[in-house]
Amino acid sequence: MLGRVTNLSFDEKLRNYARLAVRVGLGVREGQRVLVQAPVDTAPLARLIVREAYAAGASFVDVRWDDDDVQLARFSLAPEGSFEQISEWRVDAETETADAGGAVIAIRATNPNLYAGVDPARVTAHQRTLAAYRKPYTAQVMTNRLNWNLISAPVPEWAELMFPGVSREEAVQRQWDAIFAATRADQPDPVAAWQGHLADLKRRRETLTAKQYAALHFKGGETDLTVGLADDHLWGGGAADTPSGITFTANIPTEEVWTAPHRERVDGVVVSTKPLSYNGVLISGIRIRFEGGRVVEATAETGQDTLRQMIDTDEGSHRLGEVALVPHSSPISRSGLFFFNTLYDENAASHIAIGSAYRFNVQGGVEMTTEAFNAKGGNDSLTHVDWMIGSGEMDVDGITQDGQCEPVMRAGEFVI
Repeated sequence: MLGRVTNLSFDEKLRNYARLAVRVGLGVREGQRVLVQAPVDTAPLARLIVREAYAAGASFVDVRWDDDDVQLARFSLAPEGSFEQISEWRVDAETETADAGGAVIAIRATNPNLYAGVDPARVTAHQRTLAAYRKPYTAQVMTNRLNWNLISAPVPEWAELMFPGVSREEAVQRQWDAIFAATRADQPDPVAAWQGHLADLKRRRETLTAKQYAALHFKGGETDLTVGLADDHLWGGGAADTPSGITFTANIPTEEVWTAPHRERVDGVVVSTKPLSYNGVLISGIRIRFEGGRVVEATAETGQDTLRQMIDTDEGSHRLGEVALVPHSSPISRSGLFFFNTLYDENAASHIAIGSAYRFNVQGGVEMTTEAFNAKGGNDSLTHVDWMIGSGEMDVDGITQDGQCEPVMRAGEFVI
């Protein structure tokens, strides 16, 4: 199990978590406005975040509430042909906040099986329309033009999936314990703990950027995959800075370092090592073959229709937008827990992402046109979906510009 023995009460850990989200995650600056996106089940945490944001100097904090049951009712009961309608005002709230120089934090928490009995075409139609309308805001996120942050919190159905066989109340409490441990919120001074952790991630990303490998080769289990890296790529990991100099940490927790693959230089077969929870459907046993950077074959043991609809979002979703390295000994991996939530599970294993690449992973990419970014090997898409490929069996080699191989990871652990 994740966790360490502390004398902190639940309320103290919850306050720590809200403080981390605002101080380390968002890095709220004096006078900024803040938008909080929160499921109704997470209201106590959202309210603490609002108070912490004001304490950090925010000028205005607003909350946009979400609800699983409302969404399920729509996709179960609404008439065919209605799923391309979206609530533009919900996206406009994000864009308005970003355009005003504000910060956006989202509590991502949902029942991973929410849409298990729903026609995936309904959800896909909605997501495609939403992603297209949301693209101007997403572009700001992908270029770090605003300080933003993702965290999570228990919802009962999710907790029961993680901890079956116990009461709902105990499942929720166990999930809270796992979240507090994974985010270091259970430590007396979690901000100091995060400062040390972020410094470690910075050293690793700088080491990998200096290497400027032409490609990474993943070999382990059924995976044999070569991922070419974008020209002039930069590795990210831990904290980042906005153009105005605000330091923020987009994901809490985070254990990864990542960069942009080359959209035309990915070849081989890759098999998932953990399930993917996507749009309320659990996809397991993913197996994808790439040729010349493009998906040419994709199967899954469960959720195959959803996987293929995800890949068919647009041309860019047939290619990779991220490759990330995570040690098998990461705290989330050591816990032995599967969270059914990408924010957590991607920090338990090395992973790749179908879809759009982050512009800041290419030198000068933030200022480039899409055509220039693609010429460097970057990828543009309406979607970005991470899924896990790492394990204790995975070896990763860096292929130098002159074709030599150097060990980067052995048995899932860094050796550089």
